[in-house]
Amino acid sequence: TKLEMPTINLDGEVTVLATVPEVVEALESCAMTWQKLISTALEEQLKKVPQGNGPLAEVDLWCERNSTLSALTEQIKLPEVQKVLEILQEAESEHSGDLQIVLSDLRKHHVEALDNVKFLSTLERHLKNLTYGTGFNVVLDTIPSLMNALRMVWLISRHYNKDERMVPLMERIAWEISTRVYKVVDLHTLFKEDRAAAKKKIAEAKSTLEEWKKCYFAVRAQIEASGREQHWEFDRKRLFEKTDYMTSVCQDLYDILQVVIEEETKNFIDESFKTLRSAEAAFDMLLNFKHIRSRETINKQMMMKFNDILDQYCKEVFNLRISYVVKNVKQIFVQNLKDPPLYKNHPPVAGAIYWSRSLFYRIKHTIIRFQEVEELLAGECGKEVKQIYLQVAKRMKEYEDQKYNQWRDGTEQILPLLLKNTLLTSSVTEEPVTTKKNVRFIVNFSPILQETIIETKYMEQLGFPVPEIARYVALQEEKYLRYTNRLKNMLDHYHKLMGTLNEAETKLLDDHIQELWRVFKSGHRRLNWNSLGIGDFIVRCTRAIRKFESLVHQIHNHSEDISNKLLFIESTNLFKFPLSKNDDELPEAKEFFEYVKCERAKDVAHMVRKYSAIPQLLIKVEGRVANTNSGKSPKLTSYYAYWENRIYQVLTQLIVKNLQAFNAAVLANVPLFQTEAILSVPEIILQPNASEIDKMTVQCIRDCVEVTKHFVRWMHGTCLECPPQHVDEDEVITFSFYSDVSQNPLIIEQAVLITQNVHKLMASLSKYLNQWKRYHLLWKLDKGTVMERLAAEKPACITFDEELQFYMKVAQEVTQQPLIKDEQFIRLQLAPLAYTVQENAKGWVISLGKLLNESAREELFSLQEDIQVGIFSL
Repeated sequence: TKLEMPTINLDGEVTVLATVPEVVEALESCAMTWQKLISTALEEQLKKVPQGNGPLAEVDLWCERNSTLSALTEQIKLPEVQKVLEILQEAESEHSGDLQIVLSDLRKHHVEALDNVKFLSTLERHLKNLTYGTGFNVVLDTIPSLMNALRMVWLISRHYNKDERMVPLMERIAWEISTRVYKVVDLHTLFKEDRAAAKKKIAEAKSTLEEWKKCYFAVRAQIEASGREQHWEFDRKRLFEKTDYMTSVCQDLYDILQVVIEEETKNFIDESFKTLRSAEAAFDMLLNFKHIRSRETINKQMMMKFNDILDQYCKEVFNLRISYVVKNVKQIFVQNLKDPPLYKNHPPVAGAIYWSRSLFYRIKHTIIRFQEVEELLAGECGKEVKQIYLQVAKRMKEYEDQKYNQWRDGTEQILPLLLKNTLLTSSVTEEPVTTKKNVRFIVNFSPILQETIIETKYMEQLGFPVPEIARYVALQEEKYLRYTNRLKNMLDHYHKLMGTLNEAETKLLDDHIQELWRVFKSGHRRLNWNSLGIGDFIVRCTRAIRKFESLVHQIHNHSEDISNKLLFIESTNLFKFPLSKNDDELPEAKEFFEYVKCERAKDVAHMVRKYSAIPQLLIKVEGRVANTNSGKSPKLTSYYAYWENRIYQVLTQLIVKNLQAFNAAVLANVPLFQTEAILSVPEIILQPNASEIDKMTVQCIRDCVEVTKHFVRWMHGTCLECPPQHVDEDEVITFSFYSDVSQNPLIIEQAVLITQNVHKLMASLSKYLNQWKRYHLLWKLDKGTVMERLAAEKPACITFDEELQFYMKVAQEVTQQPLIKDEQFIRLQLAPLAYTVQENAKGWVISLGKLLNESAREELFSLQEDIQVGIFSL
């Protein structure tokens, strides 16, 4: 509903506008329209009733009313509407009073609607669960919360605190609950469903109906007990008449289903006990049934079957004697006497006894169970079964005693011997003179000792007396376990530490390893598991291992420093190429190889500094191992040799890798330097020529290998550089790695391969230049001789034209040839050659032009003379 605004201009003061008749008259007409519109809207809203029987319909009604009245109220608050009201009031218009009455009603009903929506919204979630919940469990959980929420509305609301409002709402809730029950408990399909499911459904429906009434009276009692709240007493007939009736119907339906089930149960019992499979299972069920609350008719029916059980058991006892006891239990027992199946973690002897007793309990169980009914074992069948049972039990008892006696005697003999075992055993029997890395120490705690401890525990559980020494050992299990774990961890630490040593380091630390072994010696020579000093031995060993570990770590730190320096040397690039000046211009060949040489010299200086620092690190190792710092300790002879060999391998790998990289650069289609093709009559050659490039390449390779001359060898048995040796007065020899590295087959192979590849490349470029020889007549023929001969022949103009066209075509053709030829790592610049060929062609054109000019001049002069002679003749 929308209020129409006045069309006149209301700008100005209220007091002034109230004196203008035309304004007042227009506003009175507008006020009458508003009054009629608002009155009609109020009447329509007050006439509306909830659309449905459920509680949510009432919530929807108040929400709709609040929405409509709120829209009207907000329009009344607009500034232009308020100004209209002020003008009419100032003008003392009779329509102003009537409109204010309607507006007062609007405000009153709007406040009521707003208040009701606020409080009913607290119930909405519960009402939705009540209406749309998936099952009775949701409804049962909702009713107490809903009733407490209703109580809060009753206490706080200004409009739902009266019977005329609260009773209809609660009546709708009762209707909703009844409807849910009616829909679920469908009498047309109830007795076609599963009986148990149908009973459960009816029980839940009945509980829901009862919960509604129960919660109502619980809240009523709380209100009365408080003494401060308004009494909660509503029309019980309207709230509970229908639900109470439905509760009684649910109880009747439940009783009907119960009777039907009882009849089915009795028939099932009759059929079941006619074809009993196991009398023992039936008897168990019969005994258990005594403790189950059931209807009297079913209890009577079950007890009537007692005789059937007795008859069936007599048959089973006979079958048990034939098939089970004789064939199964006895057969299993006999077949597995030597290798009985054991439970997980059971030791062999106690496990075998456990197995025997489990078989025994399988047949004993039935006898003990049926002793509760004396009649079962009083007959002939019962006596025969008891006799068989006793025979098998005796045989099993003898088996247990035999196993136990063998274990007891063996334990008393072997335990003292096992306790005398040394703590450790090793893979060497004699104290070694030289250390072997693969020597290992093992905790010498016999598995038999561990097994005996477990056997002892299980034997005591089985009720057997155990030998004193076995009990003593079992009581010491925690101590033995602690010792073995500490010993194992100690040895694991030692073996892991030894695993970090290479052969050279093992030889280097031979004395220290021997010293460590002397600490271990008491553990595998003297101390046994009866000794009192096991803990002290472990402490000594652990301390010695830590000391040895500290030494190993220091050596490894120095080794890592040396390895890093060698890695730097090995990864050095000895072929650093200059960058191109731009895309087309590359360095000349000589400039390229000079750059490589200069850069290599810088890197070699850095490499030599790294190499020179290695002896100082080895001297530090010498200080830790031999307590000297001479660089020539006999104890480190093999260690020096190890690192010198590593240096040789690194230098060899350095040269091989760099030569391989340079060979790859030669073969790659990336030009590194440029050379020019020039005409040196009568040949087309490279500048520098192929021979010079081959020589520069070979020299570059030789320089690469000769890098190793800068790495001076150590004196034998030391890490000190060998001083220069004077062979004679003028010749001095420095011993370096060059003599060995240069003879390496891989390096020789790579050097030859690079040389061959460069040679092939130069041959390929020469072959490419041969195609330019098709222009060789331009420089091979002598222009003067050719011109003289041509002049003597006095050719026609067409001959001159053909020759000129030919040389002009050659000059044009040359300009269209590519001026750059990239092949592998060389860029061939053809511009000088092309320019020379083009100039030669132009020279022929000029010579022909001169000859043609001279010939034409002679012809012209000859013609001129002829003309003059003719004129004179005339």
